[in-house]
Amino acid sequence: MKSFKMDETTIVSTKAGKLQGYYFDGTYIFKGIHYAEAERFCQPTEVEPWEGVRDATSFGMVCPLMHQDNPRGEIMVPHAYWPMDEHCQNLNIWSTGLCKDAHKPVMVWLHGGGFFAGSSIEQLCYDGAAMAKEGDVVVVTINHRLNLLGYLDLSPFGEKYKNSGNCGNSDMVAALKWIKDNIEVFGGDPSNVTIFGQSGGGMKVTSLMQTPEADGLFSKGIVMSGVLGKDFMDTGKGDGRPIVTAMLEALGLTEAEVDKLQTIPYPQLVEAYEKVADDIKKKGLYVGMSPMINDYYKGEPQFVGFTDNAKKIPLMIGSVFGEFAFMPLTFDKTRMTEEEMRAKIVDTYGDDKADELIDKFKKAFPDKKIVDVISYDSIFRAPTKVLIEEASKREKAPVYSYLFTLEFPIQHNKPAWHCSDIAFFFHNIDLVPVANVPGVSDKLQEQIFRAVINFAKTGDPNHDELPTWDASRPGDEATMIFDRTCECRHNFDNELIAYHKTLIPKNLFGEDVEIQH
Repeated sequence: MKSFKMDETTIVSTKAGKLQGYYFDGTYIFKGIHYAEAERFCQPTEVEPWEGVRDATSFGMVCPLMHQDNPRGEIMVPHAYWPMDEHCQNLNIWSTGLCKDAHKPVMVWLHGGGFFAGSSIEQLCYDGAAMAKEGDVVVVTINHRLNLLGYLDLSPFGEKYKNSGNCGNSDMVAALKWIKDNIEVFGGDPSNVTIFGQSGGGMKVTSLMQTPEADGLFSKGIVMSGVLGKDFMDTGKGDGRPIVTAMLEALGLTEAEVDKLQTIPYPQLVEAYEKVADDIKKKGLYVGMSPMINDYYKGEPQFVGFTDNAKKIPLMIGSVFGEFAFMPLTFDKTRMTEEEMRAKIVDTYGDDKADELIDKFKKAFPDKKIVDVISYDSIFRAPTKVLIEEASKREKAPVYSYLFTLEFPIQHNKPAWHCSDIAFFFHNIDLVPVANVPGVSDKLQEQIFRAVINFAKTGDPNHDELPTWDASRPGDEATMIFDRTCECRHNFDNELIAYHKTLIPKNLFGEDVEIQH
């Protein structure tokens, strides 16, 4: 029988004051803990100490979003929706024990949605209870500033706006500092912190690796579907003066009135930005919305090289088979002949490309239907391989490559899509009904989850329920295939990726590819 309690045993003393959480079904849970405060476009500061006991039983506000879409795709990626506020610097903690001497590994989740959307509780499977309980780790999920609030450079307009182009990352650093100072009272080991994230969260992992102020605040990283090429990550040249000046003009303000941008209603700020951003972007100038390369953030490692500290951080890096396979499939591959499947491939890629593509796909994925190549992704996989290759050259830390290729019991065995692996990493497939495949998913969840937990504990994902998972070496990518049968394969898709990426035009998915799930 599950038990609940909320008494003196669920109170902890942090650096700034006492917090009241609760205990449920073997896990201590603390929600909405403020780790910092900040005014709009300014750097975060530590929270002021308080007297008494603060409640930490409700999730905190999440960062305002520029756009709120209608719920869609919920069967594939179940979501949660929550009230929003700019003062969103809060985090949530799950732990099975509140003993300072427990020294449990700490896993800090950085949510997806690029650097402009999402939240720490956006997806149901972000819940940390199962991971904490099954893995004997302390799980932390954090909110931070996003979009214009987190990544718009106003530094040309005054010292108080210094590094405003990286406020979102500054928030994450502040959260990691809070964790270092306080996680022991939640049973965590501040010297063994793994940051992990998917999509934009994966990009946050690598961006923090390249942020000297975060050095020493974490020791390992997991990047899930979080690597893109330069074409998708370029924020433009120069600083924020052109975009901010244009926004001021759109708002009927002068440069002398720039401080008013701190107080005008958020929807008005968004409206002004969207009115002028396209024109600025067409000129190749800075438009923000993701980390700004400067003395604070050095740039992504696959483009500029790893910092000295990042060279010492073990990594797990991977993606899924069909990152963009959201759209409903219009055919039943289980009933198609090979000729019918080839015709579908010809419709997508052309008759002159089909046979070579099919040949390379068969070599890489001999157990898949050839028509699955229509769902296959190289937009993430190709740059992911580049980052893995660069990471493998480091002498002080290993890098482990994976690819999640499971098919799901929807739309006649739909290939894995962006976000479909998250529930397996969190040990939360029970929260995502479509992730449950009788006789398959329970075993695969344990294989993936134990690899994640072992990596968090030791920097090595190997365990006795997986084949040997080699670290990748220069020129030798050793990729663990997570599927009905797991296997580690070396350079298995090099030829396929080299050919497939030449067939995908930059604007195949629209002028701007935005992964918000």
